[in-house]
Amino acid sequence: MADIESAREKARSRGIGDYDRHVFLCIGPDCCTEEQGQAAWAQLKKAAARLNGSPDRGRLYRTKVGCLRICEFGPTAVVYPEGTWYGGLTPDNLDRVIEEDLANGREVSDLVIGRNALPRTAAGDSPEP
Repeated sequence: MADIESAREKARSRGIGDYDRHVFLCIGPDCCTEEQGQAAWAQLKKAAARLNGSPDRGRLYRTKVGCLRICEFGPTAVVYPEGTWYGGLTPDNLDRVIEEDLANGREVSDLVIGRNALPRTAAGDSPEP
């Protein structure tokens, strides 16, 4: 069994602690087909790599999940720390969210299905592992 130090090293190597925003993308199969979910994931991965290569746009982390418990109008996603929940992320709509929100910080209001912001904390507010 791996130890906690191995996990901490893996987290450091993944840039944990340096990200500005985190996108969780539901890839179905309840809100969308598996094909739609996988296509959205591939699109988001490519965009995140491009955005993370730009120092003026902040660092974006992405995680695919099997269910965000909306199960309607998918693929769905949530962007933190703002807590903006998006639905209907067809390829064109996901492109809009990527370019308008993830790249430029402008919410795509017609695709918002909910909001649940997380409080921002100062870097010194939480202990380092």
